[in-house]
Amino acid sequence: MHITGITDDAGGIQKGMLAIGATVVISAVWITVVVLAKVQRPFLTLVLAGLAYAVLSMVLSAVLSPILEGELQGPFAHPIAIPTVLLVNAVWGAVTGGIALGTRALLSTSNR
Repeated sequence: MHITGITDDAGGIQKGMLAIGATVVISAVWITVVVLAKVQRPFLTLVLAGLAYAVLSMVLSAVLSPILEGELQGPFAHPIAIPTVLLVNAVWGAVTGGIALGTRALLSTSNR
């Protein structure tokens, strides 16, 4: 959202709410797709989705920030942040994977 400028005019609470809203929407899509597709290993799938999201967002930032901002920004500009970005997104994937497992269990119980 920062790269696209969506949050440029937003500040403080509004910027935070936009970030939380995007996270909730992305999480809901991940969970819905994994549950509806009946993925065999939803937990692992979503942990890997979180890691892929982290890598792709870092690469996108590295490619676009010099073009849009005139200098490299993001985790590649501060490599010490890379493990944290990966860890946070892996945890995000684990949380959504756990929710997907619980949702699938609830749905299979109610279909019996």
